Amino acid sequence: MEYLDNIGKNAKLASKVLSVASSDIKNKALECMAQALEDNSVMIIAENEKDIENGRANGLSEAMLDRLMLDSGRIEKIAAAIREIIALDDPVGKTLSGTTRPNGLHISKVSVPLGVIAVIYEARPNVTADAAALCLKSGNTVILRGGKEAINSNKAMAEVMRNAVAEAGLPADCIQLIGNTDRETAAELMKLNDYVDVLIPRGGKGLIQSVVKNSTVPVIRTGEGNCHVYVDKDADIDTATEIVFNAKASRVSVCNACETLLVHKDIAEFALIAIKTKLDEKNVEIIGDEKVQAILPDVTPATEEDWYNEYLDYKIAVKVVDDIDEAIAHIDTYSTDHSEAIVTENYSAAEKFVNEVNSSAVYVNASTRFTDGGEFGFGAEIGISNQKLHVRGPVGLPELTSYKYVIRGNGQVR
Repeated sequence: MEYLDNIGKNAKLASKVLSVASSDIKNKALECMAQALEDNSVMIIAENEKDIENGRANGLSEAMLDRLMLDSGRIEKIAAAIREIIALDDPVGKTLSGTTRPNGLHISKVSVPLGVIAVIYEARPNVTADAAALCLKSGNTVILRGGKEAINSNKAMAEVMRNAVAEAGLPADCIQLIGNTDRETAAELMKLNDYVDVLIPRGGKGLIQSVVKNSTVPVIRTGEGNCHVYVDKDADIDTATEIVFNAKASRVSVCNACETLLVHKDIAEFALIAIKTKLDEKNVEIIGDEKVQAILPDVTPATEEDWYNEYLDYKIAVKVVDDIDEAIAHIDTYSTDHSEAIVTENYSAAEKFVNEVNSSAVYVNASTRFTDGGEFGFGAEIGISNQKLHVRGPVGLPELTSYKYVIRGNGQVR
């Protein structure tokens, strides 16, 4: 497809400039981006309102509309996140290690950009800015391919940022947005090996699986979040109630929201009644196993499929377990390896959970909602990786670099 080939060529050319750009000019470009987004917020919100209107007409859920929505407050937060990225160390050109060999050769391991990063994502226009800012600071050019639901918002933000980057003295093509949201463009982007070094999908299960199965470009898998909270027999019930409420109901449309609650049988009755009373404040639907139904008769019976679901809605699957081993076994079976939490006052139980649960983020007495680049001090993140190569958890600046070996000698031959 000539259209995508041209985008790829432009990204590759721009990367030659960006990869060796100084920290000062990259930070100047980022500040121009942040300021431009704030200055153009009225226009961006107007374009976003078109997407919201189309989304309602097409039957998008309230949770998805919340993901899609931009207002002045959210744009200010996007700009603030970019400024946090400015304040972070430049990850490029760092000497990661060094040694001198017996023959006098000095070998250094030095961080370098990945090159050209493509990001395929759904109805999250904030990703347009987050991904662009993180890639620019880490010396990578970016090709953005958002979903049709947010196309007007994405176009507006991308154009504003491209102009800002050019104003700062870098090529506008450091940031490119694919305006065609047909499936064919996504399929072609997955095979653009001549130009794209890494592809990062950010979205729901269908998008992630499609990219993993069809991409010939190396993939960093992010997004799917079937996250669990386990309330142990030694949990403080008030603490557990607040953590579950926050993890489930503070924002249901995000990948770090709790989708499954596991409760130890010894405190199930008291804990479930307290937690349900709190969840009722947000009309959260509970789907439970037989033991849960015995305590909360009005809940919907759970099926096997429910334990796998990422609801992204005011809905939670609940199971009573006999002990911590059953809780860990359940997580091992159904988790997407994103974020899991234990609520307990028992140190040994907490350590067992941390050591045996194999997800990218494991919490003790805290909400899963903290799995976020900003909350981890990364400024923002391009996604949450639940794979093991080459990054896990929030994908921030250091994770968007690779390295090369620089060998200095004085005439050595072998």
